[in-house]
Amino acid sequence: MFQKILIANRGEIAVRIIRACQELNIKTVAVYSTADKDALHMQLADEAVCIGPSKANESYLNIHNILSAAVLTGAEAIHPGFGFLSENSTFAAMCEEVNVAFIGPKKEVIDQMGNKSNARDMMKKADVPVVPGSDHAITDFKDVKAMVDEIGMPVIIKAVAGGGGKGMRMVFDEKDLEAKFLQAQSESKAAFDDDRMYVERIITPAKHIEVQILADHYGHVIHLGERDCSLQRNHQKILEEAPSPTLSEETRERICQSAVEAAVTVGYENAGTIEFLVDTDENFYFMEMNTRIQVEHPITEMITAVDIVKEQIRIASGERLSISQEDVTLTGHAIECRINAENPLFNFAPSPGSIDFLNIPSGGLGLRVDTAMFAGSVIPPHYDAMVAKVITHGNTRDEAVNKMNRALNEMVIEGIQTNLDFHIDLLRDEHFRDGRYTTDTLSGVIIPDWLKRKEANG
Repeated sequence: MFQKILIANRGEIAVRIIRACQELNIKTVAVYSTADKDALHMQLADEAVCIGPSKANESYLNIHNILSAAVLTGAEAIHPGFGFLSENSTFAAMCEEVNVAFIGPKKEVIDQMGNKSNARDMMKKADVPVVPGSDHAITDFKDVKAMVDEIGMPVIIKAVAGGGGKGMRMVFDEKDLEAKFLQAQSESKAAFDDDRMYVERIITPAKHIEVQILADHYGHVIHLGERDCSLQRNHQKILEEAPSPTLSEETRERICQSAVEAAVTVGYENAGTIEFLVDTDENFYFMEMNTRIQVEHPITEMITAVDIVKEQIRIASGERLSISQEDVTLTGHAIECRINAENPLFNFAPSPGSIDFLNIPSGGLGLRVDTAMFAGSVIPPHYDAMVAKVITHGNTRDEAVNKMNRALNEMVIEGIQTNLDFHIDLLRDEHFRDGRYTTDTLSGVIIPDWLKRKEANG
């Protein structure tokens, strides 16, 4: 087992990893930008190293500074968390070059699955269904047009190197095809220095279902069930739950087994997530693989009692999985609400600032809050807007929802605008309550209706 781990991240995920390390009796090194000089993660770690100015590309994306901090402090491994460098194969390779373990999959696998076109090819080899679309990368519009003529409309144009909704456009009218292709391609070039694109048929209406997998160095691959991540705005998840409230047991078994087969085919190691689209007839299609811990991993931990971060660390240190598939039991239901520093009434505009007063809901079985906030802490404008995750678990979905409602009504965050009240209203929405919502429901129905009600009430 490692003696010291550097956490190459910030905010609640850095705090989450530090706490897992403490429970494993592992020393920790936090890295921080000047904007995070008083952040909770650097206060909790055994050591802390400043790696640059507030801008992410000069600090949390600065590979040289992070590796220098690891070598300087004698860290044996680096946990990248999510975002930033977590799916950067160059970073993973450079960790290996300086004899520091990267807590994640191998460089080659990150490259394979990070390239959306290659990932589709790998899934075909694994006999995992893929969405009809491009079999190779596209850089010329005439190839886009030929593909659309073959698979039909509507389509989604995606960056081969994409992620987080960048380099992505949905096209419902063919007259918009060329303009949106050029927009997506330009965005991809700016974000990833890569103008290669691919085209897929839009499966709509559909649910976004993802399967959590764990794999060690000895060929053991297991799944920890699925999560329903369909409530999204601009391809960003807002609320997730596990298991899906509408998936049949037969489909659940098939989709989870497909995820395992996919991980085996690519020779995956560590924690990862296979994401699928599921249509109204419960046909499912591979969408992408995330080669890192996910924001929403706590709901899987709640229903399985498996600490995914600890498993990541054990796997990276060369240990075998501590559990087998037969040991995994899905118990009850869990929900996660992402609390963001944003104002829903003004198109969810970011709301950085200082936390003047904070009350975190605590107490009661089946409640967890992952956050790096504290009274007096500063939410800087330079990073992701998420400031907390509230997670509840109950024996039934209704119980989990009721606990979440209680927790959100207890939570108080003063000094910044948040989407807290929006979440409280979302829990009451009929589309959420019946569980049949799809990836179109939040932006297409729930948010417009919510805004109309707010306007009517002044």
